[in-house]
Amino acid sequence: MSSDQPLLLEIQKGESKTLEFKQQLPKGQQIAKTLIAFANSSGGKLIVGVTDDRQLVGIQDDIFELQDKITSMIYELCAPQLAAQIYIENIDGVELLVVEVARGSLFPYYLKSVGREQGTYIRLGASNRVASPEHIQQLELQRLNISFDALANYQYPLEKLDLTVLEGAFKAADKTLTLEKMLNLKLVIEEQGQRYASHGLLILLGQYEHVMTQCARFKGTNMSVFLDRKEYTGDLFSQIEQAEIFIKNHLSLRAEIRGLKRYDFLEIPENAIREALVNAYVHRDYSNFGRNIKVAVYDDLVNIVSPGGLPNGLTEADLLQGRSEIRNRVLARVFRELGYIEHWGSGLQRIRQMCEAEKLATPEFLETNDFFDVKLYRPVIDLESGAIGGAIDHSSGVIEGLGGAIEANQLTERQQEILVLIQRNPKVSYRSLAEQLGINQSALQKHLNHLKDADWLERVGGTRGYWAIKKEFGGEA
Repeated sequence: MSSDQPLLLEIQKGESKTLEFKQQLPKGQQIAKTLIAFANSSGGKLIVGVTDDRQLVGIQDDIFELQDKITSMIYELCAPQLAAQIYIENIDGVELLVVEVARGSLFPYYLKSVGREQGTYIRLGASNRVASPEHIQQLELQRLNISFDALANYQYPLEKLDLTVLEGAFKAADKTLTLEKMLNLKLVIEEQGQRYASHGLLILLGQYEHVMTQCARFKGTNMSVFLDRKEYTGDLFSQIEQAEIFIKNHLSLRAEIRGLKRYDFLEIPENAIREALVNAYVHRDYSNFGRNIKVAVYDDLVNIVSPGGLPNGLTEADLLQGRSEIRNRVLARVFRELGYIEHWGSGLQRIRQMCEAEKLATPEFLETNDFFDVKLYRPVIDLESGAIGGAIDHSSGVIEGLGGAIEANQLTERQQEILVLIQRNPKVSYRSLAEQLGINQSALQKHLNHLKDADWLERVGGTRGYWAIKKEFGGEA
């Protein structure tokens, strides 16, 4: 079959947020649920005549009768009325029926027979799910073109709040936080002579329990063993700062000698980490009070997961094209005002560019069910064939990339690993070394003593100092 037809290319990628296959026309409610979910999410196509494993089998029934049947189903089962395009697509002689629905504007769409509370469906991945009350509220706000963080919380009159943190953030940006500015930014909502805090202001101040960040460092590449974990609460600015510090504390440094000076660089660009964190806090779904942001550091990557899928019908393909949809307009305006955001829609592209410039694996941005998942990959270290910007070359008997050549035939594999880890982070602690190597501190000390006795390694500055690899490091003996 010809593979240059757009619809065939879509089919070959498989079912998704915007695509569903049916071998035969399903029952009325089944079709209605899918079309409702498309209308409430990013739009999509239901293709009849394709099997679950992407085989094109075509339509056996009278296509015109099917078109009429689908039109009647939509009219009888869906509310408000959906606008659907129903057409035939011929791929190399195989006729398929396509029912295409755009993202709607009269949210929420639901099954008439069940009602709005139980009959509203949304699209998560390649499946339809009954929308939660929080998601229904989000759809209603989208219809009114209002964001959740711009709504007033009538339990918080403005005079009861301590604004010191927010005033400090504006002062640090050489700006003044006035009442007029707070009203313009919708941090404060004025109704009948009374001023109330918006959800956006309360989120920024950390007044809600779910405005929290959970951070963890795991051993290896899965969540089996914790090495460290922290929970951060309070205002959003300090949470971003603390989460960034947590990530940086569990990453390694690489050194470069430029002229006579040594410069240390984080293995993942700091600006990429900060951009990913700001994106998570600005765009997460705060209307669901049962979830929070999670940050995990593994041996191979940093994972930042924020509640809420892509907002307002955005798809992953839209992200790659730089399209921006803002879920929290109040937060976004404040972060833009304070210089955390430079240009709408460019953050993820900049993250990708920064990581690729450092020759790291391309970051991944994924919508996983009702979460947005960012993966920033760490440098690959392969102690068998190569390592960190220079390899352990067992065939030639030397360790390359440590600023020179160190005879390796006198080193054990464990000692080679120690030198590689120290090269990555000269300030690495005894405890961290032992954990990364998977040995106890007594065994680690024996290896370190051997390296120091052989004049390959030196400890500078005692327990709070750093490690120095002495042989030909940076061209010096």
